[in-house]
Amino acid sequence: MATTVSIVEDNEELRGTLVRLINRAEGFQCASQYGNAEAALEALPKDRPNVVLMDINLPGMNGVECVRRLKQLLPETQVMMLTAYEDTENIFNALAAGASGYLLKRAPRAELLEAIRDVCLGGSPMTAHIARKVVQSFQKQSVAPQPVESNLSPREQEVLDCLTQGFLYKEIAEKLGISYETVHTYVRRIYEKLQVRTRTEAVAKVLRR
Repeated sequence: MATTVSIVEDNEELRGTLVRLINRAEGFQCASQYGNAEAALEALPKDRPNVVLMDINLPGMNGVECVRRLKQLLPETQVMMLTAYEDTENIFNALAAGASGYLLKRAPRAELLEAIRDVCLGGSPMTAHIARKVVQSFQKQSVAPQPVESNLSPREQEVLDCLTQGFLYKEIAEKLGISYETVHTYVRRIYEKLQVRTRTEAVAKVLRR
């Protein structure tokens, strides 16, 4: 069964490019496309896509507020921000609103497709640059250390280190010489041991040790 993707992007040319990219990729199907948040919120509950690609700087209601409302309507739908903005405030507002990933529009198209697959499998894809900003922001916070009894194996620790650096699952597999499916198994175990559900939560917990 194809992974269905809806696009919320006000730039008509880019929206069309994304539609073609998704429809031409094996295992993907563009379910719908919208140029503003209001139209998206009205129709997406009927579309029920697996993943929504969401721009932040939309006309009218911004993308962050759209994500917040959409997650109330469709809690199982994964939302990934696809934007030109990379400032820390936008990143955290989007993640706090319920987005599962955050990629820049200039990311290679192959990376975008890989990120959609990743988010469908419970990952939180981010470009390495975005992940570094997340890490730096956590490091700047004045938070009392919270010991974590994670009992991670050496290999799980290696995978976790890669996650905190923003590597995609495919990149982790290549770096560590293991299969894509094995990476997912390790990530699931890491999340269970750290008692988290996303990459962002895992990074936060590691940096607060």
